[in-house]
Amino acid sequence: MIIHPTAIIDPTVELGPGVEVGPHAYIGPHCKVGEGTRIYANAVLQGYTTLGKNCQVSPGAVLGGFPQDVKFKEWPSYVQIGDNVIIRECATVNRATGEGEATVVGDGCMLMAYAHVAHNCTLGKEVILANSVQLGGHVEVGDYAFLGGILAIHQFVKIGRLAIISGGSASRQDIPPFSMSDGRPAVVVGINKVGMKRRGYDLASRTRIKKAFQLLWFSGLNHKQALEAIRNEVEMDDSVQELVSFVENSKRGVRRPHELMRNDLDRPDAQEGASEAIIENLMECM
Repeated sequence: MIIHPTAIIDPTVELGPGVEVGPHAYIGPHCKVGEGTRIYANAVLQGYTTLGKNCQVSPGAVLGGFPQDVKFKEWPSYVQIGDNVIIRECATVNRATGEGEATVVGDGCMLMAYAHVAHNCTLGKEVILANSVQLGGHVEVGDYAFLGGILAIHQFVKIGRLAIISGGSASRQDIPPFSMSDGRPAVVVGINKVGMKRRGYDLASRTRIKKAFQLLWFSGLNHKQALEAIRNEVEMDDSVQELVSFVENSKRGVRRPHELMRNDLDRPDAQEGASEAIIENLMECM
C-alpha cells in the first residue's frame, strides 16, 4: 500500500491490499477501496463510495458527490463501482437520491474525461462513456454499450445492451439493444454489427436482428404492427426476444426515423454506410 503524505483519508475508510493514493487526494467517510486500485493526485471520493479491485481514478475525478437533486436530504446513499473500472480526468459519479439507494457502475467500465453519471444511474459491465457524455438521473445503460463524446441523455432513459450512439447526439427516449443510433434527437440507423460480431453473434443471429430492425424502423409499420410481423416472420431467438421485450416495455418510447431518413435507409447499402459514418463520428469524439 502506498499513501502519499499529503492525501487526506477519513478514519472510517477501508483500503484493500496494494492500494495507491496520490498527492492531495481525498477519501471521505464510509468509503471502501478494493485491492490494487489506484487513486491519483487530486481525485476525490466524497463519501459512501465503494470501489472494486484494480480500478483507476484519475486526477480531478469526483465520486460520491451529492446528487444534483433538490429533493436530496443528505441521507446515506451510495456509489458502487465494480472491478477494473477506469475513471478519467474530471469525470463525476453522484450518489443516489433516496436513503439506502445507489448509483452503480459495473465491472470493466470506462468513463472518459468530463463524463457525468448522475444520481441513481445504473451502468452494466464494460460500458464506455466517451469524453463529456452527460447522463441524467435514473438512466440505465446495458452491458457493452458505447456512448460517443459530447452526448446528452435525458433522465429515466434506458439504453439497451450492445447499443452504440454517435458523438454529439442526444436522446429523451429509449435506445434499443443492438442498435446504432445517431442524431439530435437520436434515431436508429442500423444494427451494431461490429459490436455483435465481437461478442460472438454469428451471421444467422445478426441476420435475424437485422430483419427485426427493418420491420420495426424501416418498413413503415407502426410498432404494434412491426412486433406482430416479427413474431410471424423472424425466428424468435434470445436476442430477438430481448429486442421485442425492450420495445414493448419502453416507458419513454423509441423514436422512429422520419420519412425521408427511412426512405434513404431502405437502400441496400444504406445501413452499411450509416454504420461506417457512426464509427467515424465516434472516433473523432474520443
